[in-house]
Amino acid sequence: MASAVADTGYDTAAIARRWLTDYRAATPATDMLYAAGLDDPAWNAALEELAERAGEDLASARERAQRHAEDIGTGFRIPGEGEERPWPLSPIPLLIEKAEWQGIAEGVAQRADLLEAILADSYGPQNLVRGGSLPATLLTGSPYFLRPMMGLEPPGGCHLHFVAFDLCRGPSGEWRVLADHLRAPAGAGYALENRLAIARMLGGLQGRLNIERHAPFFAAFREGIAARCRRSDPRIGLLTPGRLTPSYAEQAHLARYLGFLLVEGGDLAVLDDRVYLRTIAGLKRVDALWRRVDPRMIDPLAFDSHSAIGVPGLIDAMAQGEVVIANSPGAGMLEAPAFAAFLPRVCARLTGESLKLANIATWWCGQPRECAEVAGDLDNMVIAPAFGVATNVLPGGGAMLGSAMSPETRAALRADFERRPQDYVGQEVVRLSTMPVVSDGRLEARPFTLRVFAARGADGGWHVMPGGFAQIGDKPDARAAVMGEGNWSADVVIHGGEPVAPVTLLQRSDTTQLRRNPGTLPSRVADNLFWLGRYLERGEARLGVIRALLGHSISADSGAALAADTVGRLVGLVVEAGAGPQPDSLGRAHLTRFAEAAMDATDGWYSVRAINRQARAIGAVSRDRLSADMIRLLDAPYPTRGSALDRAGSLQRRYSALAGLSSEHMGRTDAWRFHDLGRRVERAVATVAALRVLGHVEATSDDLSALLDLADSQISYRQRYLTGIARVPVIDLIALDPGNPRGIAFQVEAISAHLEALPRLSDDGLAEPQQAIARELAALVATAHAASFDLDQLYAIGNKLAALSEAVARRYFLHGSEPLRAAGLVVG
Repeated sequence: MASAVADTGYDTAAIARRWLTDYRAATPATDMLYAAGLDDPAWNAALEELAERAGEDLASARERAQRHAEDIGTGFRIPGEGEERPWPLSPIPLLIEKAEWQGIAEGVAQRADLLEAILADSYGPQNLVRGGSLPATLLTGSPYFLRPMMGLEPPGGCHLHFVAFDLCRGPSGEWRVLADHLRAPAGAGYALENRLAIARMLGGLQGRLNIERHAPFFAAFREGIAARCRRSDPRIGLLTPGRLTPSYAEQAHLARYLGFLLVEGGDLAVLDDRVYLRTIAGLKRVDALWRRVDPRMIDPLAFDSHSAIGVPGLIDAMAQGEVVIANSPGAGMLEAPAFAAFLPRVCARLTGESLKLANIATWWCGQPRECAEVAGDLDNMVIAPAFGVATNVLPGGGAMLGSAMSPETRAALRADFERRPQDYVGQEVVRLSTMPVVSDGRLEARPFTLRVFAARGADGGWHVMPGGFAQIGDKPDARAAVMGEGNWSADVVIHGGEPVAPVTLLQRSDTTQLRRNPGTLPSRVADNLFWLGRYLERGEARLGVIRALLGHSISADSGAALAADTVGRLVGLVVEAGAGPQPDSLGRAHLTRFAEAAMDATDGWYSVRAINRQARAIGAVSRDRLSADMIRLLDAPYPTRGSALDRAGSLQRRYSALAGLSSEHMGRTDAWRFHDLGRRVERAVATVAALRVLGHVEATSDDLSALLDLADSQISYRQRYLTGIARVPVIDLIALDPGNPRGIAFQVEAISAHLEALPRLSDDGLAEPQQAIARELAALVATAHAASFDLDQLYAIGNKLAALSEAVARRYFLHGSEPLRAAGLVVG
């Protein structure tokens, strides 16, 4: 470690040794680090790397890990909350030696095979029920047993493609299964993001410990799902419920990493038992979906008819073998805790082996003897819903320690045991091993559980992710029932003595493969980017008027404040836009209150704050399309401190930064074209409105000066005309000059160029409706003369802009089922 001392100024080995000694003195023998031993080279290496980054300041190490996670964009949402929370990452990974991990991986693969066999039987011949190995109630009593799936053999013959299990390590070091996750297993993206963040923080650990990589696992999953598709070059989507799902950020990250399309139910359509993605170039074939949608919501024709997030006809397409769905709807039935009571018996019957990873001991109360045993030993039991859903005594659907129940709850439970015993299971109280975390600037022991993942490869076998992620409790209580989901996460490092090949799904630095086509652009994404551009431009235009009302705009000729008539017209622009009610007067105090309300109101008025909220919502569902800097600016808190004029200036600078990022950092793809198209349409609409109010025939110099301010054209005008403000030159500059990037003519040229470059549905060379309208609009502007430019021409331009926006929406955004059989529809 001499080099570390020389490079950093810290004796990292001494610091790590001191941390280890202090930690071990206050830690139980069930702790992972304690069990490894004080001289374990792996833990020593991890803590030395930590010391090299943070010195003796462990608190700063925790903050740094959190900052790395936020930089990557990791976040999650608590159900019922509107805002995302930052993903809580511990700076200290969980270390597991490769030989120990091999036993875990074998147990995981065995369990995945067992669950696949049970699903195949449950939705097929049901021999396990007929032979008495499983009670029929476990199937028929589960809300996740989906009867329409009976007899349906999934494409490729596999129900399960991707599974997750929560494991715990007991006091004697054995690993056991706490829970199975089969419906929509979440967390693999968080495991990947944890690894990225910790790799940035502890950069030297990979080489020192020969850490197993995640990339081969994800590659195997991608190849496995592709192998079960009918086409050799399949199109695969990750089906998400949308941005309000708790793990949306993780889903967006996984879609980017795996090269899957991030799609929602509304993006898809079923036609002739095939699934298609609605894109700007028509319908494109989809061969497989990795779903994160509740299976009961996935197809309103097959399951819940009230579902608004599913795809009608999807199960029919699956039944015909035209789309692979991972995992098959109905797989979640086996997540029920009640099944854990029967898995040892079923495993022995089907495989002739014992479970390599045992369950925690479970008693299903649907059996009289087991129910009596649970009722007689409540103090030593955890009581949980048998099928994972709410019961009379557990209305939240969560588990409860029997010893923590009040007398009233115990009485209610015993009564429910008489009425519906099948709704409950009793489970042993599990005590967990601990691992080190940073708390209050020092190392402390906290209980943890481990989530591991397995994916089916192209060969049909299971590939287990080397690691996963650890969920860490924030209290020393080591009982699994009180830890819940955990309050912190940690990377899980599988290490060994052999070097690890540097496998990655990212493109190799020496590759010669080139690609300039960015791929398919779904209609929903085009819709979002178009309206993001419009909202950002709308907010900027609204702020311009508000800043003028707050006194920012001063007449260049007189140096005095704007005349009352001009102020009244500016107020009219804001009122017409629905940003606030007409003020009682144009006095300074009333104007200030009016302007502040137009900027900040949250009570139904279309204020700048409301526009900001719309833009932010689009940013939240566009993580896979926008840069991290754009997402940060869109997510930035709305300014609440300082004067209204200061806050308006702060927002204006934010809008300018977003415009600069989209202009200078977005590739010139169709996605960028829609975003810029939205900006151009909205800027033209705002300029037409300003010209109509301030550019009329009897406009005063104050009106024209305010108009130049709103069009950000004061400097351009002064450079051309040195003799003062006149209406005709102002009209020419703002409406008809194609060289003015803030003028109408410039926007019309940009709109026409974008629409000419976007895909067409036919090869006949004729203009589609949106292109024809753009040409008519361009002709209106090109043939106008500033001296005779009047309100009729402005209204004509405004009407053409509205018609063009509607035509763009109808052609490219494909809402509803109307366009599915449109003439010339492209199917690929």
